[in-house]
Amino acid sequence: MTHIPNLPGKVAVVTGARRGAGRGIVLALGEAGATVYVTGRSVRVNSKEKLPGSIEETAEAVTRLGGLGIPVRCDHAVDAEVEALFRRVRSEQGRLDLLVNNVWSGYEQYEFDRIPAPFWKQPLCCWNGTFAWSVRTHLVAASFAAMLMRGQRGGLIINTVARDQGLYLGNLLSYVAKSAVIRISGGMAEELRPYGIAALALDPGFVLIDGTMPAHAVQTFSPGCTELLEYIGRSVAFLAADPHVMQKTGKVLKVGDLVQEYGFMELMES
Repeated sequence: MTHIPNLPGKVAVVTGARRGAGRGIVLALGEAGATVYVTGRSVRVNSKEKLPGSIEETAEAVTRLGGLGIPVRCDHAVDAEVEALFRRVRSEQGRLDLLVNNVWSGYEQYEFDRIPAPFWKQPLCCWNGTFAWSVRTHLVAASFAAMLMRGQRGGLIINTVARDQGLYLGNLLSYVAKSAVIRISGGMAEELRPYGIAALALDPGFVLIDGTMPAHAVQTFSPGCTELLEYIGRSVAFLAADPHVMQKTGKVLKVGDLVQEYGFMELMES
């Protein structure tokens, strides 16, 4: 399969979509012709983020590629804002085909030189940052998405996770949180199966983005071990277009395996 997925008329919400893996995902969905709600906290005006980019800029790129990008400023740690997001999707589109839970704020309270420290040296406040702002955000967004999808008897929820290779990730809180997201995905899959809604975890591999560079300064790694954002985006687009995606529900899928399964490496190199 070496064609671009065909997703006109499909409606997606991608959280944490301003940059990094989220941006790669929304751009691929835009290229496939989807309508994409691009969510995040960084807006073009009055952004407090230190890293570049905004949800407006990313949404405009989605539209230039052939889809429709709709920026929505949303703090996914605030339930009322998440509810308002999905209420808007229902009002404007009347449906939701895809939710990609990509938001991750687990390191906001960290000093990067303490990330590799043993658990007894980790600030206890980081527990809330890791679980309430990351694991819980996936659950809340999926809850509102599921209520929308149940009425149409179909849909796909993808939760992005860190490398799932049975290896310790070097930080206990992050390790447990990412494992929790995998368990959440499996549980969602079982409860959503009767409604024809698939839920799965997507392991993008290690992605070299702005947010990982402080960690790189503390513990050097080879860029050769990182994944291309384009691969991550195409993986999501092909999953969204797959008529047999229910066969994958509840699983942890690796981007590298999907590149081979859907055969889009040749497409990207052409």
